[in-house]
Amino acid sequence: MLSTYRRALATPGALRFSASGALARMPISMTALGIVILVSDRTGSYGVAAGVSAAYVVANAVGGIPLARLVDRRGQRRVLAPTVALSVVALVLVVVAVEADAAAPVPHLLAALSGVTMPNIGAAVRARWSFVAADRRVLDTAFALEAVNDEIVFIVGPTLVALLSAAWHPWAGLATAAVFASVGTALLVAQRRTEPPLTRAESVHRSPMPWRAVAPLAVSALSLGALLGACEIATVAFTEEQGRKALAGVLLAVWALGSLLAGLVVGAMTFRRSPAQRYRAGSLALVALVLPLPFVDSLLMLGFFLLLCGFAISPTLIAAISWTESLVPTDRLNEGIAAVTTGLVAGIAPGAALVGVVVDAHGASASYWVPVGIAALGVLVGWSAQRLSPPPGPRVSAPGPVSA
Repeated sequence: MLSTYRRALATPGALRFSASGALARMPISMTALGIVILVSDRTGSYGVAAGVSAAYVVANAVGGIPLARLVDRRGQRRVLAPTVALSVVALVLVVVAVEADAAAPVPHLLAALSGVTMPNIGAAVRARWSFVAADRRVLDTAFALEAVNDEIVFIVGPTLVALLSAAWHPWAGLATAAVFASVGTALLVAQRRTEPPLTRAESVHRSPMPWRAVAPLAVSALSLGALLGACEIATVAFTEEQGRKALAGVLLAVWALGSLLAGLVVGAMTFRRSPAQRYRAGSLALVALVLPLPFVDSLLMLGFFLLLCGFAISPTLIAAISWTESLVPTDRLNEGIAAVTTGLVAGIAPGAALVGVVVDAHGASASYWVPVGIAALGVLVGWSAQRLSPPPGPRVSAPGPVSA
């Protein structure tokens, strides 16, 4: 396993852009929570805090694909640096507005501005891997590595926000997120040799996006995100019913650990099946592994099945990214990957909200039927994406890079 990752990271520049990209996308797991902590502390209202945080999350989902399209058209250096700078400035202004007790909708608008201008760094990093990877095996390992980085981001980020906000100041988590975004993006865009080049042909004539295949895949990713949000809230509710709410974080960490370990293993494997076949298999595995959750009656068994569920998450996501990379033309790669990853993030809140309704009406155990249904829906949508996918063919980029 180590030799497989060593071979991928031995690609010139790969370790540097992968590490800086991981640092730059730390805010995706920190900002929304940081806003909730700051606003609730200053206003005493979680409702107001949720509204400001939602403004950031919704705006980020809305802006994700257009910003990725702009990256494909203008290049990473010309887009990522100014948009991240604007996002960070807007985030600082959110803190200033909240500390000054500015009335609504000022904090909401500033949060929305910060969200809509924060680009999808993960898509940009994966596009770099697609440009520098020597063969398909290296690229599969690279996508697995980035999935593991995502898991680390979502494990470390919220914990760091909570600790800094409690130990230092309520805005400390947001300040740290802003520093991560600024420093990580600056390091990433400074690495010019691994930035996918634009070509004269691509700058004038855009390749058509195979939306008939990509759109169902993005919807399937939305269902995967909804499953994640649903399982998270259902688990918190289950531990509360058992009188052990403090263990919710431990159980969710076990779940994330299973996904992280599976991602590491997948990156070390050589696949004979296509990404579409792997995605369908991963979706089916998710259905099978979440199906026992409504029948679990103890925290120990819940932890066991959540660990098993985690084993299916990273492989499914890695296959989705690989499948997207194989579908879309090189001059629209950021846009294609962003469509899938944005769908994943956008699905979390609806899944969590739906589970909340079921918990109030029928209890925590029954609420696990929501992720079961969502997983089944993901299989159906993923199957339609496979049927609509064009046959694999050569992906040609026109010669003649545009001078910087």
